[in-house]
Amino acid sequence: MNRKRWTPALALAVTLAALPGPAYATPDSAPPGAAALPLDRVRVTTTQLAFGLQRPTAIAAPDDGSDRLLITEKTGRIRVYHPTTGLAATPLLDITDRVAVSGNERGLLGIETAPDFAQSGALYLAYTAVPDGALTLSRFVLAGGTATEQVILTQPHAEYANHNGGEVKFGADGHLYWSLGDGGSAGDPFDAGQRLDTLLGKIVRLDVSRSCGGQPYCVPADNPFVGVAGARAEIWAFGLRNPWRFSFDAQDGSLWIADVGQGTYEEIDHLPADGGGANFGWSCREGPAVFDLTRCRAGATYTDPVFHYRTSFEGCAVIGGFVYRGQQYADLVGGTYIASDYCSATAWAIRPGAPGAAYDNRVIGELPIQPTSFGEDADGELYLVNDLPGQLHKIGFEAVPAPAACAVTYTVDDQWGSNFRSTVTLTNTGTAPLDGWSLAWSFDAGQRIGGGWSAALTQQGSTVTATNLSWNRVVAPGATVTFGFLGTYSGANPAPTAFTLGGAACRT
Repeated sequence: MNRKRWTPALALAVTLAALPGPAYATPDSAPPGAAALPLDRVRVTTTQLAFGLQRPTAIAAPDDGSDRLLITEKTGRIRVYHPTTGLAATPLLDITDRVAVSGNERGLLGIETAPDFAQSGALYLAYTAVPDGALTLSRFVLAGGTATEQVILTQPHAEYANHNGGEVKFGADGHLYWSLGDGGSAGDPFDAGQRLDTLLGKIVRLDVSRSCGGQPYCVPADNPFVGVAGARAEIWAFGLRNPWRFSFDAQDGSLWIADVGQGTYEEIDHLPADGGGANFGWSCREGPAVFDLTRCRAGATYTDPVFHYRTSFEGCAVIGGFVYRGQQYADLVGGTYIASDYCSATAWAIRPGAPGAAYDNRVIGELPIQPTSFGEDADGELYLVNDLPGQLHKIGFEAVPAPAACAVTYTVDDQWGSNFRSTVTLTNTGTAPLDGWSLAWSFDAGQRIGGGWSAALTQQGSTVTATNLSWNRVVAPGATVTFGFLGTYSGANPAPTAFTLGGAACRT
């Protein structure tokens, strides 16, 4: 197996648009300022903002006051979206001449703007380079209508076109993190995930503010494998298969990693800010289970995922997102991590519990088809791009009614000619009294109510509403209230299929 190919600093000019059995470790992280609304009360929403992107892969938002989103396209272009002017036709940057796109997973994969982008004009790109698909991390400095490239680090990846990783992000520590896949094919043919002498199957951590040893970066002194014989000092975390997307929680600096699975499990991992050195287990493990026992190292400690789901049953490739730290929906999902899947487009919400407790997770809806990447703007609001549809969407959230603590039984007691008599029993299945109640249902077959007893009944169209009387207003926990009515209908007289109490569904 080839080791990393060192590439000297490179300056290239390009044109651009005008700038406006083992032990398992578990995370021990509580969510600061977590949202109060339970996840079963939250639903995701999306609003399409733009279309016409060509296989978009990543989103970055420069914190320069411009309100722009920078969106990478697989072929090697960076497009600009502004909320006022929309998607610009002219790309900000075009590096298609140096991006290898053979195979579905190669291309321009990741983008991050420098923290001082407004002053320096520097951004960082992760891409697969011509001619052989080498994984490449480069810095581009935009100035005076041109851009100069300086290659920071490369990793050979010629044998297979898949599993390239491709996320690039600055952490709260000011260092740059970059994810690389395990080398491709299937089953980790190079045993790269567990080896420390290669950057494949890793997340690396670099100090790109300085140069050391003739290279355009330095290795931070507190990287976990500094001074370890035979290990690449750049490595921050290992045991990964294809960490396509990761992100940092803007509040506590913790690292969330979405690692695409082999064929059994998709997984999401969570590391505290000081969690360097974590081993996520691939290819000894896939998700929570052993994948290849021969790849397991005696005495190794593997970090379990905080969330996983079944590949082929619930999706095909996990798409990692962000912990929501915006203001618009803070009361609904503040401190909640949002993720999806390329095939199912399911929206998952994941929230840490108390230290040592399991993470809460819920499906909160469905996103537009083929999501490829989430983005976060300077205000912490979330966005999504999708692959072949080529769209940009803004993500929102809404509260759904709390489930009612009630059960209903409905019977047709007697029927003659075109008349019938029915009884309805409402049970309070909750732990608090019902102080006033209003039960509603629909007569979809066209039944009409007449007189009733023990409730005030009205009908508007097909919708019937029964409201308490003064003497049966309060229903204690576990208690019931029964009422009835006369109605008219000719035929089989089907029962209502659903009842709602105060707008929330009751069990039937």
